[in-house]
Amino acid sequence: MLTYLFEYLEKQYQFPGATLFQFSTFRAAMAILFSLIVATAFGKRIILFLQKQQVGETIRDLGLDGQKQKAGTPTMGGIIIILATLIPVILFARLDNIYIMLLIFTMLWMGVIGFLDDYIKVFKKNKEGLKGRFKVLGQVVLGLIVGAVLYFHPEVTMRDHDKSIITKDYTVEQVKGAEIKSTMTTVPFMKNNEFDYGDFIGWMGEGAQEYAWLLFIPIVILIVTAVSNGANLTDGIDGLAAGTSAIIVFTLGIFALVSGNIIFSDYLDIMYIPRVGELLIFVTAFVGALIGFLWYNAFPAQVFMGDTGSLTIGGVIAVIAIIVRKELLIPVLCGIFFAESLSVMLQVGYFKYTRNKYGEGRRIFLMSPLHHHYQKKGYHESKIVTRFWIVGILLAIVSIVTLKIR
Repeated sequence: MLTYLFEYLEKQYQFPGATLFQFSTFRAAMAILFSLIVATAFGKRIILFLQKQQVGETIRDLGLDGQKQKAGTPTMGGIIIILATLIPVILFARLDNIYIMLLIFTMLWMGVIGFLDDYIKVFKKNKEGLKGRFKVLGQVVLGLIVGAVLYFHPEVTMRDHDKSIITKDYTVEQVKGAEIKSTMTTVPFMKNNEFDYGDFIGWMGEGAQEYAWLLFIPIVILIVTAVSNGANLTDGIDGLAAGTSAIIVFTLGIFALVSGNIIFSDYLDIMYIPRVGELLIFVTAFVGALIGFLWYNAFPAQVFMGDTGSLTIGGVIAVIAIIVRKELLIPVLCGIFFAESLSVMLQVGYFKYTRNKYGEGRRIFLMSPLHHHYQKKGYHESKIVTRFWIVGILLAIVSIVTLKIR
C-alpha cells in the first residue's frame, strides 16, 4: 500500500526518497521492523484480552513435569502471528503480486481452520476440537486451490536461461530467455538438479505433459497437509514451534531472494522465478512475527499459539517452499517437523502391530511426539527446545549449502 503511494508521489512530484520504496530489501527491512513492533507492543494487549475472555488452555494429564502449572494459560496466540504478519505485508508489499495474494489467502484460510479448532476446545469444552476429517478437508481444499493457481495462473512462470543458444547476435532479452510456464522443481544434492513433474507422464505420448496438473496438484495437496500437520505436532512445549519455524522461514527467505534476482540466480546457476522477489517482504514480516511471538511464548509461556498459529505456520511454510520450487527439500529443511510426525506414525503403527500380534501394544518411544519422549526421560523442556533449535539451524545450513553442492 505504501509502495504505491510513494511511487505515485515520485511520479507526480519527484518526492525525495520515494525511489527507496521500490527496492524490496528496504521494504523487507521495514516489514520485519513493523512486525516486531506489532507482535511485542500489541501482543501483551492481546494476551490480556484472551485472559479476560477466559481463553485458557485445557491441559490433559500426560504425567509430564510442569504440565499442570500450564493449565489456564491463554491460547489462540496465533492471532498475534497472523496480525503481526499481515499488517506489514499490507503496508509494504505489492498486493497485486500473485504470490503475495496466495500467501495472504493461505494465512487467512488456515487461520480460520485453526481458530475453529481452538474455539471448540475452549468454549465448547471439547478437548478433541474440530474433527480431524474437517481439518484434513480444509488442508486438501487449500492445497487444491494453491496447486491450481500455481499451475494455471499466467503470472506464475520461470525464466528459460538455456545459455547453449546464446550468440553475439541476440538481444539482451533473448540472452535472458523467455518467461515460460513450467512445473520444473529443484532436486537437492543432484548435479543436474532441475526436474519437471511433467516428465512423469511424458511417456504417455506427445501432448501428455499438458496434463501434468493431474500429478502436480495432488503433490501440492500432500505437501500442504503434511507440513501443516507437522507444525501442529511440533507445537507441544514452550517456544519449540515458533523458534523452529522462524529458522525455516528465514531460510526460505534466502531462497526467495536468490531465486527472484536474475544476477544471483545466474551466478548460482539456479532457476530464476520472475516476481518471486516480492516474497521477501512477506517472509521478513513472518519471521518478525514469529520472533515477536516468541517473546511471550518462551519458557515459561505467557501464551500458546494454539492451532490458530501452528496450522497456519505449517500451511504458509509449505506454500512458500512450493513457490520457490524447493518443496523436495522440505524433509531436510523441515526436519524437525518431519521427525515429530514420523515419531507419531511409528508409535501408533508399532503399537497397533504389536497389539494385534502379541495381544498387548508396545511402544518405540516413551511418548510421542518426539519432544515428549525427551520430557519423559527427564530433560527440562528449555534444554529440549534449545537442542531442537540447534538441530534446526544445522538443517537450515545444509539446505542453504545445497545451492552449490550438487
